[in-house]
Amino acid sequence: MANKFYEPGARRASRVNDLFAAVAPHYDLINDLQSFGMHRHWKRRLTQLARVRHGEHALDLCCGTGDVAFVLADQGARVVGLDFSAPMLAVAQTRGRSQAASAEAFGNPQFLQGDAMKIPFADDSFDMVTIAYGLRNLANLEQGLLEMWRVARPGGRLLALDFGKPDNPVWRSLYFGYLKRFVPLFGRLFCGDSETHAYILESLQHYPAQQGVAARLRELQCGGIRIVTLLGGVMSINYGEKA
Repeated sequence: MANKFYEPGARRASRVNDLFAAVAPHYDLINDLQSFGMHRHWKRRLTQLARVRHGEHALDLCCGTGDVAFVLADQGARVVGLDFSAPMLAVAQTRGRSQAASAEAFGNPQFLQGDAMKIPFADDSFDMVTIAYGLRNLANLEQGLLEMWRVARPGGRLLALDFGKPDNPVWRSLYFGYLKRFVPLFGRLFCGDSETHAYILESLQHYPAQQGVAARLRELQCGGIRIVTLLGGVMSINYGEKA
C-alpha cells in the first residue's frame, strides 16, 4: 500500500504539508535519534561547501526548523529561510528569538512562508541557495532546481543535501532495510503514525538521488558540479555554480 503522505502530481504539496504539520513538534528530536546525531555534521558540511563570505546573501529553501539557516547566519551571511510549512516555521522563529544574542543578530535569519517552486524573489538575488532534505519533497524536481538557479546570482552556489542511493548494492539493501523496518517506529512513537517516517523510503524510491540531481544541474549548464558522498552514499550533497 502506498504511503498516505506520498501522492504524485497536483496533490503532492498538500500531502507533504500535512506530513510536516504532524512531525513539526518532534522534528529535531527524531532527526537526532534516527541519524544518531549525524544529520548535524552533514548540514555543517553543506554550509562549509557554501564558502560563506561575510555579508553575502543566502537563501535556504525548505528551511524547516532552521538548522542550516542558523549556521549560515553564524558564518556571516544575511539569510532568508523559506518554507511552506507554518508549523515548521513557528519552531524556527522560536529558535531565532531564543538564540539572538544581540539586536544585530535578531532578524537574521529572516523566516518567510513560501513555495520553493515559486520563489518570491527576483532573478539574481542570492550568492548561495541551499536546500536540505527538501528537493525530494517537491512535486517537480526540475522546477525546483530551475528556481534555485534563477534566483542565484552569476557565480552563485547551489547546494542540495538529501538522502542518497548508495552504489554498493549490499550497503543499499542494508540502508533501505533500516528505513523500512526501524525508521517508521519513530513516527509511531512520537507522532502516533508510522507513516510519517515510512514516507522517507517511499519518497526516496521515487527520487533520482545524487546522480539524477547532478544530471539536471548539468542541463542547467551549471559549472563546478560535484557530488559529495556521505556515509557511503546514504546521504549526499550536490553542488553546482551558476555560470
